[in-house]
Amino acid sequence: MEDKLGKIDHHLFTDIVRTQCGHQRNEVRVGPRFGVDVSVTDLPGGMAMAITSDPLSLIPSLGLEESAWLSVHLMANDMATTGFAPMYGQFVLNLPPTLSKQDFKTYWNYIHKFCADIGIAITGGHTGFIEGQNSTIAGGGTLFTIAPRQQVLTSQNARPGDTILVTKQAALSATSILAMSFPQTVKNYIGAEAYQKACAMFYDTSSLRDALTAVGQHTRYNDVTAMHDVTEGGLLGAIYELASASDSGALIFSDHLPVGKVQQNVCALFSIDPRHCVGAGSMIITCKKDSASLIIERLKKENIPCCVVGEIKEKENGVKLVENGLAKNLTYLREDPYWEAFFGALRKGWK
Repeated sequence: MEDKLGKIDHHLFTDIVRTQCGHQRNEVRVGPRFGVDVSVTDLPGGMAMAITSDPLSLIPSLGLEESAWLSVHLMANDMATTGFAPMYGQFVLNLPPTLSKQDFKTYWNYIHKFCADIGIAITGGHTGFIEGQNSTIAGGGTLFTIAPRQQVLTSQNARPGDTILVTKQAALSATSILAMSFPQTVKNYIGAEAYQKACAMFYDTSSLRDALTAVGQHTRYNDVTAMHDVTEGGLLGAIYELASASDSGALIFSDHLPVGKVQQNVCALFSIDPRHCVGAGSMIITCKKDSASLIIERLKKENIPCCVVGEIKEKENGVKLVENGLAKNLTYLREDPYWEAFFGALRKGWK
């Protein structure tokens, strides 16, 4: 098998992982599925438990605070797609032996803080130092939440006729991490002011508030049909995944996709398309057609930009991208171009 970076290939996941998932339990309503951010298990009393897992980040070029932010919020973004905030968390830390006690204390303090800020109780896990551990992945975490069964959303709930919305802008995480990792190069290319704007995007990479605002935090609305977190593959990859998860097609208008000037410039420097690269912080939302303006207005009141980018179609229509007036089949990229851009810049010695 050829080497690949990032998430497992769609077909490899479908052929191997999804077909071998241990003992079958009837209460598992949503198990492993391509394009679905959480699993859902039915509980007594009309409740359900949603669970999501992700790697934990420890990236020296970013810093301990920023790494802890990614560790907590990338998982929380997945849970946000249910329409509920995470409640409990388990963390497994496999740390490099070179990490000092003080640095571990600092890192864990930020993990604690960011969990406390959004209501996550840390309930356990495992912590150890591992010889040969030099990866930017420091283990893994799992978040849980319990909510009324009928109110838990998953990305497989989208239906033909639904409008597709996108919050914020494309490539927020790719742009900010590349800028923070290669500051001299980015400053020289786009200027100091644009560089600062790129770095400031880093703390826009949480989409929890987007999701909770869309479904209603005080009054619960029923006009959101599905949500999907934008990670590897960017806005286009996320919409493709949501359509696949819901056994549907989609029509996407490229000129409606929100791509800011800073993202365009940083991505151009690294020769990547901002529509296709990792974009944590944006949320894909599908909704009933006549509710799109209402949801956009709810988000606007919380200063969260949101726009219409397309429509869910019947499966036989496929996933189409309209560019320059022509609708073409959208190709799902098996590897996010961000990874090659990041490691390519390292190999070139960019600073």
